[in-house]
Amino acid sequence: MDIQDIHSLFLECSSLSIDTRKIEKDSIFFAIKGDNFDANTFAKEALDLGALFVIIDNENYYIDNRTILVQNSLETLQELAKFHRAYLGLPIVALTGSNGKTTTKELINAVLSKKFITKATIGNLNNHIGVPLTLLSFTKETEIGIVEMGANHQKEIEFLCEIAQPDFGYITNFGKAHLEGFGGVEGVIAGKSEMYHYLRAKEKMAFVNLEDPIQIEKSSGIKAFTFGIKRDNADLDIITVQANPFVEIDFKEFSVKSHLIGLYNANNINAAAAIGRYFEVNDLDIKEALENYIPANNRSQLMHKGSNEIILDAYNANPSSMAVAITNFVQLDKENKIMILGDMFELGAESAQEHKAIVDSVLKESNVRSYFVGKAFYENKISSSEILFFETFDFFKDFLQTAKFENNTILIKGSRGMALERALDFL
Repeated sequence: MDIQDIHSLFLECSSLSIDTRKIEKDSIFFAIKGDNFDANTFAKEALDLGALFVIIDNENYYIDNRTILVQNSLETLQELAKFHRAYLGLPIVALTGSNGKTTTKELINAVLSKKFITKATIGNLNNHIGVPLTLLSFTKETEIGIVEMGANHQKEIEFLCEIAQPDFGYITNFGKAHLEGFGGVEGVIAGKSEMYHYLRAKEKMAFVNLEDPIQIEKSSGIKAFTFGIKRDNADLDIITVQANPFVEIDFKEFSVKSHLIGLYNANNINAAAAIGRYFEVNDLDIKEALENYIPANNRSQLMHKGSNEIILDAYNANPSSMAVAITNFVQLDKENKIMILGDMFELGAESAQEHKAIVDSVLKESNVRSYFVGKAFYENKISSSEILFFETFDFFKDFLQTAKFENNTILIKGSRGMALERALDFL
């Protein structure tokens, strides 16, 4: 059975699933092998739960004519997504970058949905499985697709672009994320720039932040729609940007008072506004979409626990995002500030150096009381009356149970694996 035949079966189904725990009636189930399981073993269960068809790549689990045997289920899923994308022919906006991808994607979706029927990546399903699932969620009714692409090695963005075939691309930034996989910052720049290579080769369009000289350099030769602060040559000219703690931006024609915290979120907002402007969304609709967006999932959330005001940014962290979060927090016009900072993961050989750099910057640039949590920070502990180190979260929890926190503004920032939101129960 070729991919066109499989696509015809897919169109007969109500949805697509790779997880029998979430299967829907009349869906098509793809048996994707994991590191610790063989999803082919769930094929019969999928049919019993109401799937119309199952795609398997192990003949030992063939059931009946509702079973389609392929060479590789994952590769078939990816081929089907590419075929479906071409079948629909809708414009697709793709984005990648070291930090801010998911927030920017949600802002773009909020803006464009004011004028179009849009569909965007759910959560951060942005890898070699998530991107195909996103594409296969698009329908004939979808007018613009928004696809987030993540990567921790070179050639991944190139591969995802070949599947999604974006018409428009945006790179949020080049930062110190996934250094272990990319082999350093230059590797990050090369890996993320694979999107620019695709857009250039296919004569597509990029949205470019003129505040970033590397973006300007890497997007050379690509048709671009640009934005920047007080830049007359930009397609979207930004007048002023401030954050205390919420980001407020003045454009020439309108202003935005967002629910996003930190200057590092300003470019996420600016990109969404620029993309909205390109697609001729009304300025007042752009303003309303950006002002009504409220972050969730531990991403720059402002909350209150007792008398404490808390900025929870515990979804993820790398040296770049940690540095800007600290800089933004230090400059806030608040009294009694405290930082709770957790280890940064996936830094490889540069881990010790990058954790030490964060400790040094806190010691040098601020007098904010700070608590560092995790083994990597603990290995760089110093003696200071304003800075304490805890090797594990359990040790920090013991401290929190005896300490009193009242009338403080508190930043909580760390990698997902640290799960620093657990500290909320003790503040």
